[in-house]
Amino acid sequence: MSKEKIEKKIKEEIELDPVTADTIAKEFKEHSVAEFFKKNKQMLGLYGKVRTLTTIIHEYVSNSLDACEEANILPEIEVKLDELGEEYYEATVKDNGPGLTEETVGKAFGQLLAGTKFHRMMQARGQQGIGASGCTMLSQSTTGKATKVITGKGDGKVISLELTIDPKMNQAKITNFKKVDKEYRGTAVQAKFKGVIYKDTQGGVLEYLRRTAIANPHAQIKFRDPKGQTVLFKRTLTHIPKKPKEMKPHPLGTTVDDLVTMSKYTESRKAGSFLKNEFDRVGDTSLQKIQNMIRFDLNKDPHQLSWEECEQLIQAFKKVDFIAPSTEGLSPIGEDRIKKSLESIVKPEFVVTLTRKPKIYAGGYSFQIEVGLAYGGNAGERTSSNPEDVKVELMRYANRAPLLFDGGSCAITKAIQSVEWKRYGVRDLDSAPLAVFINFISVHVPYTGAGKQAITDEEEIMEELRLSLMDCGRRMGIYLGAKRREHDRKMKQEMFYKYIPEIATALSSVTKEKKETLITKLEKLVKDKLGLEKLEAKIKSKQVGKEEQEKADDEIGKAVVVEDEGSGDE
Repeated sequence: MSKEKIEKKIKEEIELDPVTADTIAKEFKEHSVAEFFKKNKQMLGLYGKVRTLTTIIHEYVSNSLDACEEANILPEIEVKLDELGEEYYEATVKDNGPGLTEETVGKAFGQLLAGTKFHRMMQARGQQGIGASGCTMLSQSTTGKATKVITGKGDGKVISLELTIDPKMNQAKITNFKKVDKEYRGTAVQAKFKGVIYKDTQGGVLEYLRRTAIANPHAQIKFRDPKGQTVLFKRTLTHIPKKPKEMKPHPLGTTVDDLVTMSKYTESRKAGSFLKNEFDRVGDTSLQKIQNMIRFDLNKDPHQLSWEECEQLIQAFKKVDFIAPSTEGLSPIGEDRIKKSLESIVKPEFVVTLTRKPKIYAGGYSFQIEVGLAYGGNAGERTSSNPEDVKVELMRYANRAPLLFDGGSCAITKAIQSVEWKRYGVRDLDSAPLAVFINFISVHVPYTGAGKQAITDEEEIMEELRLSLMDCGRRMGIYLGAKRREHDRKMKQEMFYKYIPEIATALSSVTKEKKETLITKLEKLVKDKLGLEKLEAKIKSKQVGKEEQEKADDEIGKAVVVEDEGSGDE
């Protein structure tokens, strides 16, 4: 068919069926958030057969931990996985938390973007209210089965039900609702999933629970895998972490849109009292400075604030020297707790931990960094094929929740890679028997996506991560430097011991003293001169003092120079 005929046919078809604004309008459709995430489940981290199963367990366990801690209950969590067929599993997660009410159970497991955490300025593992409902939707879309929930508040009344999600309405559809007279406090959820696989790998469920136990030493977690094998992560602490308090937003972390929205719903009658009541660190002195920089009166009704006036306020905020945001909304694990947990689960030969002072990113969000370095012993990742093959293990956390995926795009990984580990006695980080633990805590974690597996590399966050790692690295370098000196002195000792029998024989013939006595004296002389006994005692107690700092740094520096020169010669 010629070009002219093709163009003629297209023209005729357009004339027969013309596209107008009215025909386009007929194609417009509204979609709920549930429909959106049903088609884009990868945005929730629900992709990859192993990763999806781990993400499911993560969502359920995180909710259980948050609920228990908020109710001041020591968490006891039980996780079970049953293989029902090829790539077909049933997951059961049970906790001893405060339970759910009839009104909230449907929203907690059957309505996306519904929950208690989204609008609260306080540290929590979950933030959007998507996770558990996303799991219900995945179960429904892969198996056609409903999710079963049993929950009780410990008042002798237990609720049992099954639920699915109406994706068009983003609402829970509850069936088989029952009330049972039974003493039970907590929540148990059971759901079936297809297209997932259980594997005992670094991205698997067992490793996720292991890392969760490390960052939550107050929790007891029991896991039964599909083969029936049970692993119990016992709690190493019997007191619950300090509960974070809800904070007000800080002026420096507020946008114009935030200010406009908040002003419409405030109960304050004056813009000045609105700023004092709704924001953190705003007092009379700050208000006076703000008033001097804007072109309207702060006695104005805040409900009448225009966009331009809110822009004036935001510009004024940037010029006021506010006190740093409150840190009451943060709840760090603590150096001693991290150390005890790593010693209990990782079982290294040396551990150093650090909890830095709170800092601010993006102008007004407070955050805190916790670091732990565990060296030697069982630290580091090992392959099942060759247990001697060791590589560094990076343990990334956000608000105590493990981040197992998307490590390459995470600020934590980038910070670790940016540190010169040779300066601290680690010549090859990739093959070191080292576990690097980092917990980023904040009222607002800047995740790179809805999957919540990587943290964005904000400038302030990267700087604080590097400083934390280098601080711990220096202390580890002292230990490794002392250990290296012990090794060198032992090598010298062996060399001297090799000639002691001959020297003792010669001295015995001259002095007529027993050869055995001379050997004992000479061995003691060598030990005293090399100072091995004192050094061994320090290393065994892991109390290498500050006086070793200079010597350790010198020897580390020399080792780096020698190594660099050697590689250059080759």
